[in-house]
Amino acid sequence: MNSLKRVILFGATSAIAEQTARQLVAQGASLYCVGRNPDKLTALIDDLKVRAGSQQCIDGCVADLVDHSRHEHLINDATHVLGEVDGVLIAHGTLPVQQACEADVAMTRKEIETNALSVISLLTLLANLFEQQQRGVIAVISSVAGDRGRQSNYVYGAAKGMLTLFLQGLRNRLAKANVDVVTIKPGFVDTPMTADFNKAGPLWAKPDQVAKGIIKAMQRGKDEVYILWFWRWIMLFIRHIPESFFKRMTL
Repeated sequence: MNSLKRVILFGATSAIAEQTARQLVAQGASLYCVGRNPDKLTALIDDLKVRAGSQQCIDGCVADLVDHSRHEHLINDATHVLGEVDGVLIAHGTLPVQQACEADVAMTRKEIETNALSVISLLTLLANLFEQQQRGVIAVISSVAGDRGRQSNYVYGAAKGMLTLFLQGLRNRLAKANVDVVTIKPGFVDTPMTADFNKAGPLWAKPDQVAKGIIKAMQRGKDEVYILWFWRWIMLFIRHIPESFFKRMTL
């Protein structure tokens, strides 16, 4: 079981990360939170400090994580504040409009930068830190969208697919250093990012459900986790549809 007493959260003001932060604090964790929106981040940190005990440290920093030049400083500052780091959750990202990406190469590049390359930059630095300390857990929110390209969101899916594959290799590397790398694959989650979606039906999860699954997966050092659980079987079926038939489907 991995200890989660000192955790860094990147993308801390996302709906899933906020719920994860609250649940971690309730379990006695100290947190360093990184978010892009200063008002939201201040509100989150103030809320967490009210929930935390006197022995818990709650701190953070405003940063746009697409700016790779700040990544090393953020990790160093978080490590300095927390003393040591038991775990990291990377939860930042955007959900693009597929049709807009199709019409604009610059937007496509921006979405891949945000959802894949900025995360890979952080992971490269974090991997070296955790490899040196020979323990800990790194968790990243990917997506079921990365399991197979679909016409409705293949730019987003391509970024998440890249991230998932990178995490597989990183997991293989860091296993020798007693470091767990956890790929989190949510399905449909009721968050502000999916505000325009029809959320009827049993496939939708709430952020607090996803947060509970993330913490459990980090503690147990799982490799790849679908949340909610049934998405593993849904995506298994989708991945095995023959391409000759799949390309004529509307998904």
